Amino acid sequence: MITIQTTVKASIEKVWNFWSTPEHITKWSFASPDWHTPNAEVDLREGGKFTSTMAAKDGSMSFDFWGNYTLVKENEAIEYTMGDGRKAIIHFKETAGGVEITESFDPEKENPEEMQRGGWQAILDNFKSYVESN
Repeated sequence: MITIQTTVKASIEKVWNFWSTPEHITKWSFASPDWHTPNAEVDLREGGKFTSTMAAKDGSMSFDFWGNYTLVKENEAIEYTMGDGRKAIIHFKETAGGVEITESFDPEKENPEEMQRGGWQAILDNFKSYVESN
């Protein structure tokens, strides 16, 4: 598994809300400024499904990122299985400095692990910036 991390200076309730609400997901879930997430759907419960469309702003490419939630503990943890069978685990921990988010995921086989780590970390960094500025 690849693990990334950040600390967001916000309440646990705000972090959880911004992480799990489609109207917020579309504002932060992309790895670079030339991409965006025009659509997101979330059924945040064990057995529920999520999907988001990630697309190049110039229209040259897009893909759906989707999966099923296998564990949901409000303000604590989310686990899911992606459409291709890989697993991801996200832990939210309240600390004196803010909410520490630790995200671990199974790498896919097509791209180097460092590239995947960088892309997922960029998305997590976008999340931090978005939460802290709203």
